[in-house]
Amino acid sequence: MRSIHNFSSVSRILAFAAGGILAAAGADNLHAQAPAALIPSAVAVSASSTVTVQNDRLQAWLRAEAENANPAAAASQVNAAIAKAIAEARAYPSIKVATAGYSTQQVSDKQKPNRWRVVQTLSLDSGDFTAAANLITRLQDEDGLLLSGMGFSLADKTRRDAEDSVTQQAIKSWQARAQQAALGLGFAGWRPGHVTVQTGDGGRAYPMLRAQAMGSSAGPAPVSLEAGTTEVSVSVSGEAILAPVAVPTH
Repeated sequence: MRSIHNFSSVSRILAFAAGGILAAAGADNLHAQAPAALIPSAVAVSASSTVTVQNDRLQAWLRAEAENANPAAAASQVNAAIAKAIAEARAYPSIKVATAGYSTQQVSDKQKPNRWRVVQTLSLDSGDFTAAANLITRLQDEDGLLLSGMGFSLADKTRRDAEDSVTQQAIKSWQARAQQAALGLGFAGWRPGHVTVQTGDGGRAYPMLRAQAMGSSAGPAPVSLEAGTTEVSVSVSGEAILAPVAVPTH
């Protein structure tokens, strides 16, 4: 009886193992028969649009400088010149005025005794080119300030309005290219995937706008300004997910 009992236990173990093998084989067979997930086809598409906008802001930098063997004396001279320039600029409410860099350095020259040079910069920012030209001319001719540089740009609102307008154009252009790509590749349609929209300035400033202040006949000729233009660009790039052609059913 003991040997029969052992045989019966072994039989049950073998039957259990065989059942496990059959179950595993069935699972593998079902997995092999299951259709693999289809990866949708996609095409990379890019488009851009640009608009040229006239600059409407002016930035100018003027400086007062003085040299003296006594650094305090040089600083006093520069401080007085800048204070006078700021007071005169208050007569032009359309111009934003701010003091910028201030430097003091010793100057050594073999032919001259050591001395100190003090420099301070005054920055102007305005959308009124006529007023800016008048003030720049006055500060140079009457106060002895030196023009370090001048540039032009777009006001924040002007830039935002241009970007909003050109963004819509760029998106429509991107959509049209995605549609053309889908049809050209033989697909029934498309839908947007991951798409990015980037804004930026492009090109160089072209002198198109001239603004010249009107001065008195006895006064010096005012500064002539060439504001130029700025190109505002928007680019759209991303993937268009292509829809396969529907297969007719019978």
